[in-house]
Amino acid sequence: MNDAQPVIEIRDLHKAYGELEVLKGVDIVAPAGHVVSLIGSSGSGKSTLLRCANLLEDSQQGEVMFCGEPVNWKGSGPARRPGDHAQVTRIRTNLSMVFQQFNLWAHMTILQNVMEAPVTVLKRDKAEVEAAARKYLAKVGIGDKCDAYPAQLSGGQQQRAAIARALCMEPKALLFDEPTSALDPELEQEVVKVIKDLAAEGRTMIIVTHDMRLANDVSDHVVFLHQGKIEEEGPPAELFNHPKTDRLQGFLSATVSEHSTLIKSGEN
Repeated sequence: MNDAQPVIEIRDLHKAYGELEVLKGVDIVAPAGHVVSLIGSSGSGKSTLLRCANLLEDSQQGEVMFCGEPVNWKGSGPARRPGDHAQVTRIRTNLSMVFQQFNLWAHMTILQNVMEAPVTVLKRDKAEVEAAARKYLAKVGIGDKCDAYPAQLSGGQQQRAAIARALCMEPKALLFDEPTSALDPELEQEVVKVIKDLAAEGRTMIIVTHDMRLANDVSDHVVFLHQGKIEEEGPPAELFNHPKTDRLQGFLSATVSEHSTLIKSGEN
């Protein structure tokens, strides 16, 4: 990775639910303009790490920094909480999250869904937000769906609407939590194309994904988590084509029929 100011930096993060320790001292850095993908088996801590980065979950130990600014904590251990509500709001509005299940408001049109947070949370001018929302919906390929409701859209279209909603917040980074896992393969490719386009623009992103081809194609850095720890990490060409650990080799063998057709970008 390079020396650019990290948008997100996590150091020695620990997270437990009661006796269940989910993250056991994890370090992640996402510099501006870089894409970091988190891979690993179910239960390895990937989604929890993403939610801790966005302060949707409280961690018990370690540092979370946004653009060099550390989160202010109060308390310690299981009682630790963010100590500055205004800081949390500022960080969350700059880290837009795209969830697996879309989370669109069923009673609002797609345009209203995309406009809602910038207008109500950021208090931006409604006409300006509408223009931006239409622009981002066109960008993700569903500009003709502004007046439709979520139930009238396919899963792939709903996820693209969720991405447009995230973009309309004008965030410093995008966080994706398994953005394609709820979709069938045909619809999945619609969303993959949008994510690839965003990566090509130099957007800062952290992506939790089960799609090894996506991680290979868009990432600057890939992190393989196993039982709450980083087992292996590095550039995608190195990680996918030359895994060093038995656990990563086993994971790739188990997950990927796709692995055999990955573009060996580091060997061309």
